[in-house]
Amino acid sequence: MRRAGLIIFALSAALAQMVRAEPIAPSALDNLPPSDVVVLGEVHDNPAHHANQARAVAALNPAAIVFEMMTPAQARAVTPRLRDDPGTLAAALGWAESGWPDFALYYPIIAAAPKAEILGAQVPRAELRQVISRRDPAGVFGSDARKFGLTRPLPGDQQSRREKMQARAHCGALPEEMLPGMVMGQRLRDAALARAALRALQETGGPVVVITGNGHARADWGVPAILKEVAPKLRVLSVGQFEAPPAPPVPHDLWLVTAPVARDDPCAGLAGAAQP
Repeated sequence: MRRAGLIIFALSAALAQMVRAEPIAPSALDNLPPSDVVVLGEVHDNPAHHANQARAVAALNPAAIVFEMMTPAQARAVTPRLRDDPGTLAAALGWAESGWPDFALYYPIIAAAPKAEILGAQVPRAELRQVISRRDPAGVFGSDARKFGLTRPLPGDQQSRREKMQARAHCGALPEEMLPGMVMGQRLRDAALARAALRALQETGGPVVVITGNGHARADWGVPAILKEVAPKLRVLSVGQFEAPPAPPVPHDLWLVTAPVARDDPCAGLAGAAQP
């Protein structure tokens, strides 16, 4: 049975990679294909990406929105009384201490669907650190760990590919032995987002929008792939947003390009940091 499960998982991943990615203009966000779950990717500090997300949300009128940037406890602070006051809502969320870009970038997404349920799927930092160090997600994720693929090894060369991506994302400053744990941490966050989206769909009837980074929005191994594995009949759409045309194959169903944001070099000052 375990071997059959691994084969099915590998086939699902392969099929996800065969999805044809299509570039779109922002105007296409006004009329996205009918879907149960729409995963809207972003570069976190790009205002245009959040404006596009708000535009898509306004058109979709979702029953629920799942945010990567909020824990479940934080999301419960988004009450009807606070939704019309971005300053008070940001304070209730503790956003200034969260480490995410300015709440002013995200608030228009909430305002675009004033009746939508707001859910959070961020894994608390202490739990994430535990999984990264021990590489055992079951204690944090609970009995659903197997269902959402966290107890299975990744198919093919995906583990090594993802470790290389983690190394690049952290400017080569991570010790090599830490990379498998970082990949497991990413998988945990993918699974948490997928589980929250599925619960939101079951409780509200959908559609559901997921607001997250482009990495989690990948159709080949991110949230969409997990959702299709857990609930194959779901209509799941992944939209990626980039600051330059991405190299093929693009791992999203639809994607668009915006102007880049001027930012400091994130790797400045980290040269040699990987050395003991």
